[in-house]
Amino acid sequence: MVETKTRIARLDPVWEKIRNEAEAALRDEPILGSFLHKNVLQHQKIEDALAHRMSLKLASLEISEQNFSDFCNRAYSTNPALAASARADIMATFERDPACHKFLQPLLYFKGFQAVQAYRVAHFMWQHGKSDIAYFIQSRVSEVFGIDIHPRAKIGQGLMIDHAHSIVI
Repeated sequence: MVETKTRIARLDPVWEKIRNEAEAALRDEPILGSFLHKNVLQHQKIEDALAHRMSLKLASLEISEQNFSDFCNRAYSTNPALAASARADIMATFERDPACHKFLQPLLYFKGFQAVQAYRVAHFMWQHGKSDIAYFIQSRVSEVFGIDIHPRAKIGQGLMIDHAHSIVI
């Protein structure tokens, strides 16, 4: 276990920090155990946790959590830049948002971060000729988070959007 953690930290220090924070939160607040396991601790990679979190937030009667998670995972496995951007966005949020005290918080609680990550998957779909699913994601993000980012928009990494209410990009 120690060797695996060392290897993960060397390869992905952001994800290792998130996992360590989740383990500490679990010790401090055992009532959050199921929540922390489902969203962080059961996942080996940040990509898996991001896909899972998006599927929980954005699935609907039209597209199930499993289907949503599957196409997010396909996007992450095809384009590693998506997860690299998420890591940069987490770091930017941690550095710039005075309400952010842990790397774990944007992934679990900050709708601006979550909306941007969903946009990134929608943008990937748009770039690969899948405009209908891109528009579906855009629509769900608008309904759930109150932010509307067109899937064709070009956004760099290291983005922090605070609160994200009534923003149109």
